[in-house]
Amino acid sequence: MVEKSRAKPRPHLAVRLGLSWSVSLTARILAVNVIALALLAGSLFYIDSYRRELLAERYRLAKSEAEITADALTDEDLQGRLALIARIGTEQDLRLRLFDPQGQLAGDSFALGRPSYTLIDPAREPWFQDAARILDRGMDFVLGAPPIPAYRDPPGAGASAWPEIAAALEDRQTRINHKAAPDRTPVIIAATPVGSDGSALLVTRNARDITENVRMARQTLAIIVGGALGVSILLSLFLARTIVEPLRKLVRAAVRVRLGRDRSVVVPRLPDRRDEIGLLARAISDMSGALRHRIDEVESFAADVAHELKNPLTSLRSALESLDRVEQPELRRQLIGIAQDDVRRIDFLVTEIADASRIDAQLSRTTFEPFDMADLVRALVAEREQRGVNGGCPISIRREDDANKDSPPGLMVAGDVPRLERVLQNLLDNAVSFSPSGGPVEITLGRSNNRVKVSVADHGPGIPAAARERIFERFHSLRPSREEFGKHSGLGLAIARTIVEAHYGKLVATDRTDGTPGARLVLSLPAWQPEQ
Repeated sequence: MVEKSRAKPRPHLAVRLGLSWSVSLTARILAVNVIALALLAGSLFYIDSYRRELLAERYRLAKSEAEITADALTDEDLQGRLALIARIGTEQDLRLRLFDPQGQLAGDSFALGRPSYTLIDPAREPWFQDAARILDRGMDFVLGAPPIPAYRDPPGAGASAWPEIAAALEDRQTRINHKAAPDRTPVIIAATPVGSDGSALLVTRNARDITENVRMARQTLAIIVGGALGVSILLSLFLARTIVEPLRKLVRAAVRVRLGRDRSVVVPRLPDRRDEIGLLARAISDMSGALRHRIDEVESFAADVAHELKNPLTSLRSALESLDRVEQPELRRQLIGIAQDDVRRIDFLVTEIADASRIDAQLSRTTFEPFDMADLVRALVAEREQRGVNGGCPISIRREDDANKDSPPGLMVAGDVPRLERVLQNLLDNAVSFSPSGGPVEITLGRSNNRVKVSVADHGPGIPAAARERIFERFHSLRPSREEFGKHSGLGLAIARTIVEAHYGKLVATDRTDGTPGARLVLSLPAWQPEQ
């Protein structure tokens, strides 16, 4: 039997790339900005191409100078040749050496006149020139540039000391090369034949300006990159401070709220921040406030549950403890009846409490569907009449539309039909329980300002103005004196308001509109729009 291999979950992109998000936000902000500047600093390496272009241009110039001078020397005798190389060397900052057909030095412009340049001894230069040469070597190492041989100037040496002359005489073409002076500036060497008798001309130039131009360009770019790096670091630190510090404050406040060690923890709202950080701070502050309120409600609800369950449990325990000591059959039946009532009351309370505790979570997962409120009310009234649970109170339904003729005639709302049906059941149960025997209960349906309203009015004693909000509190119950104890949990109207508010509606208690005694509970829900 071949076992099917299960597909392995694909790792997160950050894991596949080997990235770690454990680095602080400040470090990441700095890294992003520094990396961008590092790429800009990489342009320092392109200065090497600039140096090669300058050398190539000097190669062409050296070739032209050597060939033009050789042509001029061809028709001159030895004295004319010596005078010409002396003058050209002085005027063009060159050193010209003329070699006879036997390879002996026939003339040197530096010996015939004033030397036009002097190779610099690095030991006599200031320290920053040593730093520049070290940087030159470092750049050559990083770029992998081939080493440049050192220039040595053997005084009075013959043509055999210069391989450039041998190559030029061999193929009768000008040969160009360059070597490094002691101060690492280039010395450009050009060798070319003079005439056809085997004489040769060697031209050298210390092109210090190439090194100076390259160093100047590199220095300018380094200053720009360094300045940009400093500004970028300062801006990154400022940006990190404006982002990270508020986030750290929010984290500390959130941790203290989570630990619950200080109920007076104030999550900073950052009212001066109008950006996303400010929106986040105010959202977290509102969220923590809502969580505190919910926690307080849960704690209060738990205390109320314990209190409500304690009464029937105390009565049940008393009845059961007394049962063993009572021998009269009639009294025993009364104690058993009390115990059974207490058990039923506990069961009823547990059912109502469980429903009240689950209602928020259930409504958060419910998909609202449009339906006609008038149809729901008519079906509910018919079902109650069939079951005979109205206590002899006739229930009437009346339609009262908005005077605005542009309003759609339907009473469509969007919601969870079973939950809203329970709201109406609770309102009708409340009205029937407070109505006198045979007292009518009126249901009025209507629509006003894009809201569907359902009011349930009775002819009972009414609700005092001071108690109209308290009746919607959990376990608050203001019951009629004739009602049997334990028939209501005190959660009906609280559950009803919770359901209505989850539907973006309102449930309030008011007086009757006709001025007669009685209570009126008004349910208001947003009307469903066809475009929704």
